[in-house]
Amino acid sequence: MQPVIENLLASPEAAIRYQTRLYLLGADPAADEMHQLQEDIRTSPRVQQLLSERQPDGTIPHHAYAKWDGAHWILSILADLHYPSDDPGLKPLVEQELKWLLNQPVRTIAGKVRNCASIAGNALWSLLVLGLANESCHKLAEHLLDWQWPDGGWNCDKRPDVNRSSFMESLIPLRALARYAQEIGDNRAAQATERAADIFLKRQLFKRVQDGEIMNPSFVLLHYPCYWHYDILFALKVISEAGFINDPRCAAALDVLESKRLADGGFPAEQKYYRLTDKRITQRTLVDWGGTSKRKSNLFVTLDALQVLTSAGRIIPD
Repeated sequence: MQPVIENLLASPEAAIRYQTRLYLLGADPAADEMHQLQEDIRTSPRVQQLLSERQPDGTIPHHAYAKWDGAHWILSILADLHYPSDDPGLKPLVEQELKWLLNQPVRTIAGKVRNCASIAGNALWSLLVLGLANESCHKLAEHLLDWQWPDGGWNCDKRPDVNRSSFMESLIPLRALARYAQEIGDNRAAQATERAADIFLKRQLFKRVQDGEIMNPSFVLLHYPCYWHYDILFALKVISEAGFINDPRCAAALDVLESKRLADGGFPAEQKYYRLTDKRITQRTLVDWGGTSKRKSNLFVTLDALQVLTSAGRIIPD
């Protein structure tokens, strides 16, 4: 077994051990050992800290979208950590999120809906992954389908002359609709997923169509968590989930990702979008995601990178 995988399996973080077994070693998620690991995720210090501000009624005393400690973001992080499915203790957070989200007005300018589809997408994806899907999920999916722009993506830019989709606003809806199509068997969602994937694939996930140059320097740097931001690792993860990782237009992004592998076999977090503090400020998190370093591996980035490279057939874990 590769030393980097041994390190992941030895991690004190249950979510790391669970996903290593699931994605790199092909473990059966129905196995007793995997169920126990998910219970370990539920009771892990990281998850307990994420949920530590819940009130007696189960809600979090911040706006649902407060970055990054509102109900919306907490649910998305729990889903990414593979928190156990169908936990009734999370339902107050779901209700808190949906009460705010489903009451947002639809903003149409110059014939295009300019709502933040990444928010609706993140909510839909989180509820599906956490096994908390309800009728509201169908409403969220309908919103995403109705709001999709002609080029296949989404954008919340209010300037009337903006007529192209945003990478930032389109990746998470792609992720959500792909999951929705897989679970519900919705053909319209599957078609929308293909159209959305194409806006990324035609740009090789990070290049401008006109000249092949990098669209944004941050797109080729590695982060965890990305929240609503975009980078090639997050994009490759979503593209893999949606079933397009073997498209040859992923090759350049996969090459860039592979070039970042460190001597110990892991991958660094090169930048971060959070601030670790107990002070009430924006982009606040109560948990440490490993910080940034160009020379030291980050377990969460490493896991995602190895998952993507395994899915693409670039590495074969042993």
